[in-house]
Amino acid sequence: MSIKIIGTGSALPEKSVANEDLEKLVDTSDQWIRERTGIGSRHISTGETVTQLSAAACEKALADAGRNAEEVELLLVATCSPETGIPCVACQVQAAVGAVHAVAFDLNAACSGFLFALHTAWAYMEAGICRNALIVGAEVLSKLVDWTDRSTCILFGDGAGAVFAEYRGEPDIFRFVQHADGSKGGALRCDSRQLKNPYTEAALEAPWVQMDGRDIFAFAVRRVPESIGEVLEKAGITADEVDLFVLHQANYRIIEGIAKRLGQDMEKFPVNLDRVGNMSSAAIPVLLDELNRSSRIRRGMKIVLSGFGAGLTWGACVMQW
Repeated sequence: MSIKIIGTGSALPEKSVANEDLEKLVDTSDQWIRERTGIGSRHISTGETVTQLSAAACEKALADAGRNAEEVELLLVATCSPETGIPCVACQVQAAVGAVHAVAFDLNAACSGFLFALHTAWAYMEAGICRNALIVGAEVLSKLVDWTDRSTCILFGDGAGAVFAEYRGEPDIFRFVQHADGSKGGALRCDSRQLKNPYTEAALEAPWVQMDGRDIFAFAVRRVPESIGEVLEKAGITADEVDLFVLHQANYRIIEGIAKRLGQDMEKFPVNLDRVGNMSSAAIPVLLDELNRSSRIRRGMKIVLSGFGAGLTWGACVMQW
């Protein structure tokens, strides 16, 4: 059985920061950043929170679906950058949009978060627990970035994307694969609140994102094509039959490498990282919303989603839009 995404929405902070702006902060250049990542600008919060961006994206997704907040039965927010540990972002979004009947909780699988949340929503619906869900990916990564580290501050942006999905009883294409390898987690990490109490003497350190870019690149170009091949085999279709591959927007060179390994033209791999950077769990739903509102995605098209990142986590989904 299947679920259908019937509404999409997204929200970005007002401030856009171009590569030229970063030249004033660190030793870098627009040419250096574009050649290595494909990124030209990103949106950076000047006060917008994960909850505010999530709520705005949810309201747009509900409007696009023609549904109201009181109908929502499940509300999931994928994020690794919440402003509060408790309450969770999803409960704050529930209150903000008026989804008074929704079960709400957060998920953290970093850049794979939205994909994993979508799979969780499918499992809830398949089990008969609910019939619809708002699924959100939202981040304000700018507060986790060391703005003196040119290897990371050039990459990340802030934003949120949401989809509204409903359960459909009829058979359809909808398959998932998910993977994790915690033994490689050190390749991309960000420490949270450290242990500090009257019985410790630990020195507090700022929780900045730390990344081994070469390891992440090698991991992505190897594991993502494998997982896409795995999910296509489950669905009984080939890569040639897929209309669009909507991948996590980490790095244009990674996406090129994945396309090459799959033997597919880059025209089937839409990108927006040149304008928004790497938004972790928000990347896929924001791109989905852009594609939906520009009518580049149409009903009946076969779509592959794939997320990959810290954990390490990765996975893929194939669906008929």
